Amino acid sequence: MGDEDVVPVVSQGPPPPDWPVDAEAALTREPAPDPPGMNGRDPDALLSRELFWRDHQPWLKESGYLLRPRYRPGWIPSWKGKDEAAITDGEDSYVCMFGQVMDATRLSDGEMVLLKRLKRSVHPYEIEITRMFSEEPLRSHPKNHCVPVFEVLDSPHNADVSILVLPLLREFENPSFETVGEVIEFFRQIFEGLQFMHQCHVAHRDCMFLNIMLDPRPMFPKMYHPASTQRARDLKGLAKHYSRTYKPTKYYLIDFGISRKYDASDESPLEAPIFGGDKSAPEFKPPFTPCNPFPTDVYYIGNVIRTRFLQKSQVYYQFMEPLISSMVQDDPKKRPTMDEVVDQFDKLCSMLPSSFLRTRFPSEGMHGPMLSLYTFILNTTYRLMGRKALPRPPKQPIHSFTF
Repeated sequence: MGDEDVVPVVSQGPPPPDWPVDAEAALTREPAPDPPGMNGRDPDALLSRELFWRDHQPWLKESGYLLRPRYRPGWIPSWKGKDEAAITDGEDSYVCMFGQVMDATRLSDGEMVLLKRLKRSVHPYEIEITRMFSEEPLRSHPKNHCVPVFEVLDSPHNADVSILVLPLLREFENPSFETVGEVIEFFRQIFEGLQFMHQCHVAHRDCMFLNIMLDPRPMFPKMYHPASTQRARDLKGLAKHYSRTYKPTKYYLIDFGISRKYDASDESPLEAPIFGGDKSAPEFKPPFTPCNPFPTDVYYIGNVIRTRFLQKSQVYYQFMEPLISSMVQDDPKKRPTMDEVVDQFDKLCSMLPSSFLRTRFPSEGMHGPMLSLYTFILNTTYRLMGRKALPRPPKQPIHSFTF
């Protein structure tokens, strides 16, 4: 998909006649059909969404970022002339899942990064907001959970296209949480991160579950293959990793494409609705009227916890139900602010015993007495090693990756 397919987001000011805008639908429109062949495409040809990256590969290399061999000019598939089974063995058989982003390696130090392309005319505030949280004094603030940008590159082929160079992150639920304490620490960090954005007068406006990620470096010291995240970086075997309790990690809010910064004097800004990934916010139902985006953020983050945790494992999170219910209630004016959310959450957590926080979730092939024995042995080991029931990442360094 090309950026030319994206519908411009609604900016501040009077709502246009065709609002509300569905930002996610605009970003996920189907690209032009790919060539027919194996699984509906020719395995020896790049997908249409990959052509942008192939065309920019030489310039990106000159800029200090190396793409995988698949995207280098004159690429010849490693399985050429071999039987069909060889296709799945080739590292260059792994395609990019989304045309807007691409993994790369920073040549100066081997750091794995993510390249994200955007059109400034479509997302005029994304670079400004991302840079704001990436520069001092906000960059080193302990409550800052906004993904930082290493560098912004301007395409030599299109003056309107820029590429954000970001740290390579991982889905926040992968690998799975193992203890209640690991989940509670996740709640704490995302509440803290959104609270910090709001204190800086920035509304995220799309903080749904896909826009929350974890830094994999503490848990995956040797990292993994960016296009096959369960496998080792060289694709030889599975990627080895530690638990969050053993190697605490940090969570990040990403994607500020429809975020907005407001004047500190404007305590209740009104914006035309703009749909992101979560389309369930009650205020975004007809009749559409301008609304304050900050309470909508509170709804979004509360809905992440409601749908990804409470509705799946209610027995572990009953103590969270009153708080989450207040965050997702229909009337935005009755929802707590993020300052109030953090205050209430801290009070709830202060009453949780360590034994509860160390409760382990059942896993495949391990439950009942076996799970109890395994939990006892592991928790005893963690206590002796000084591993906390609430695994907070170290205060320093603020980030595990290098700028």
